[in-house]
Amino acid sequence: MGDTGRRSSVPHKEPTPMPRIALYTLIVCLLAVAAAVVSFVQGSWLGVVWVLLAGLSSNMTWYYLRRGRAGYAQKR
Repeated sequence: MGDTGRRSSVPHKEPTPMPRIALYTLIVCLLAVAAAVVSFVQGSWLGVVWVLLAGLSSNMTWYYLRRGRAGYAQKR
């Protein structure tokens, strides 16, 4: 079946932009994971704190991503 030239009734969805704060928390999460790995390799138990910080920043990233998508969808 070929293209009939008609427009689809399904609206085209544009990708939602990533909120800037979500990008920052993602960077913090990745740096905290790297710091945890380095701490554990060196034999330091301080890596536990870095793991906790990575978990917190990961949750913040998901929160701000969902909040940003909901706000973007509400504007449309």
